[in-house]
Amino acid sequence: MPLFCWAKDPLTALRLPSDATQNREAVFTNKRSAFYQTQTHRNDHPEHAWFRGFTIAAERIFSDAQFRINGKVLDPAQGGTAELTPNELRRVYPGNVTETVRLFDNRDVVMWSFTGTKAAPELELQGDGLRRINASHYVRSRAAGGEWHVAVKTAPQTAVAAVATSFKEAQQLAQLALKQNQQWTAQRERRLRSLISGPHALQAGDATNALHWITLSMDSLVTAQRGDGIYAGLPWFQEYWGRDSFIALPGATLVTGQFEVASRILRSFAEFQNRDPQSPFYGRLPNIVKPAELDYHTTDGTPRFVMALRDYVDYSGDVQLARTLYPVVSASIEGALKNFTDKSGYLLHADNETWMDARREPDKASYSPRANRANDIQALWVQQLKAGVAFAKLNNRPEDAERWQQVADRVRSHFSRDFVVDDAIADHLNADGTPDTQIRPNALFALDLVDSDTQRRELQRLWPQLVYPWGVATLGAKDPGFLPYHWAPGEWHKDAAYHNGTVWPWLDGVAMQRMIELGRPDLAWPLFQFNLQTALNTNGSLPETMDAYPRPGATLPRFTGTHSQAWSLSEQLRVWHQYFVGVRPQLSQHEVTLAPRLPSSMQVDQTARIGTGTLRTQCNAQHCQWTPTKIQFTANLSLLGFKTLQVPLQSGETLIAQLKTGSVQVQRRGHTVKHWTASRDPQWTPLPDVKMARPL
Repeated sequence: MPLFCWAKDPLTALRLPSDATQNREAVFTNKRSAFYQTQTHRNDHPEHAWFRGFTIAAERIFSDAQFRINGKVLDPAQGGTAELTPNELRRVYPGNVTETVRLFDNRDVVMWSFTGTKAAPELELQGDGLRRINASHYVRSRAAGGEWHVAVKTAPQTAVAAVATSFKEAQQLAQLALKQNQQWTAQRERRLRSLISGPHALQAGDATNALHWITLSMDSLVTAQRGDGIYAGLPWFQEYWGRDSFIALPGATLVTGQFEVASRILRSFAEFQNRDPQSPFYGRLPNIVKPAELDYHTTDGTPRFVMALRDYVDYSGDVQLARTLYPVVSASIEGALKNFTDKSGYLLHADNETWMDARREPDKASYSPRANRANDIQALWVQQLKAGVAFAKLNNRPEDAERWQQVADRVRSHFSRDFVVDDAIADHLNADGTPDTQIRPNALFALDLVDSDTQRRELQRLWPQLVYPWGVATLGAKDPGFLPYHWAPGEWHKDAAYHNGTVWPWLDGVAMQRMIELGRPDLAWPLFQFNLQTALNTNGSLPETMDAYPRPGATLPRFTGTHSQAWSLSEQLRVWHQYFVGVRPQLSQHEVTLAPRLPSSMQVDQTARIGTGTLRTQCNAQHCQWTPTKIQFTANLSLLGFKTLQVPLQSGETLIAQLKTGSVQVQRRGHTVKHWTASRDPQWTPLPDVKMARPL
């Protein structure tokens, strides 16, 4: 295996330079309830400029910070180069004055430091509703009553703005920041480095920096605003969405080894479950968790909570949490059985209760109606039931396990009969039971409910109609309702296009997964590469949405929505770790699937936390080896085109797979050497070449 050269400081390698033409967006969170949003040169983004400045718990405290040094205004629009890292933004001004902006973990403080001058900067804050008492004291009313107080303190080469609910507390925090900012900066940088180096080291050639950026951008959205959770996306969605949180949880916390964080998020959301037996939403987890509001109008968030708990147990081995949260799992299933199932066992829902939830105002009519039995909802429901069965057995509740298994079996047995029309999976069943055959990507989630031949046909049908080189669209271009541009003021409302053509990068995850599962990782890889380049070409993150088509004269579509979206980031990480590198723990069965599907140009050396130990993977397209430490399991070795081979693996041993003509040689090296041979799978046939979609 090749040896990799590790950078002395992995954060230093992530610098993204910017000039006025690039004008990158930058956003930093304090990992609690605050974020700072700006652009490197001009705050002129048509959708995001309103959010600039410092926000706490969804309330913007100030929007602008204007500096004077020796009486001269520092104007970012007139500045020179800038540089963005996951921890700070640097701007260079005329005269070689450099400004650095930072936030600190769990502190409601923004800090600016300067080089190229010895003077103390003069700082003036601006913003709607912000009242200036004097040069060091600002006040803003709070939505919940009372006031936010901002204390401004400056020193040679330094300025801080600290926020609290009293001026005394704000002053104390500002003074503390001046004294301890170096310590706080070092603490934050150590935390960031720990996610991409050390025990969680990752080297993947040219993909390394982008993967590091995506990992750290994802982690910045994991916060503690109202309990522990994950911001759906910044700057718009500065709150927790149940659906988004549980889609994001595997990529945000499990593949990065943050099991304690995942546990806190699951426990926190469990506290918000609707436990009123008289409520029609009994058993549901909330769709939205805002600082002062809960909303339960979603169907898919609850199944995804149970699936996230299953994934957590499979990665961490922590069965105790599954026992503790079993009443939550039970209520989630029983509430659905009581209020939202039909005679076939299908899960029922309203038009706006799937992830395609955009509605018109004021009549609340859906822009993409999918009531009342969407295909992806049925797939999630079966997954929820299957996970519930496993948890019921773990908790010695055989009657629950039997009853829920029967429902899952009933849904599966009816699905092909009701949803498969002319060898294609319908997007949803209408209230009268008729299938709606719109070409949408939701069928990708439902492939587990149909046979292998239908899976292959469906992927071959959807890929050339929905999967563009830049991502997966929400509606086929030949549909009369297709809108190619998400953001088209004067032509149609953006929510009309939201799920009717707009590309969503989070959907790339399931599309890549399905293509890899059907034997064509080479067709999935271009999507992955596009997202890597997007992260490096923007702000180290991935957006919520983008147009389906490039605008006239452009080669790439315009990015829209949030500029840092949790499920876009997390799905990229999940598919990388679970399907390209191919490490998928199932510690509930004491097994780990090892199924590398790397392109020929890629080589990887990374370490993942699994259970109480770690697993190091060193792999390229011809040779792979895995070394567990402080953990033992049965490896389900799945190499492309070969039958799965089960190999017991102990801590300190190394499993080596070498691809050879007609066979795979596998060795287990420790105190002894053993040999296995994996035989070719005669039933394996790769999916034929499939072209990507192109603008009509």
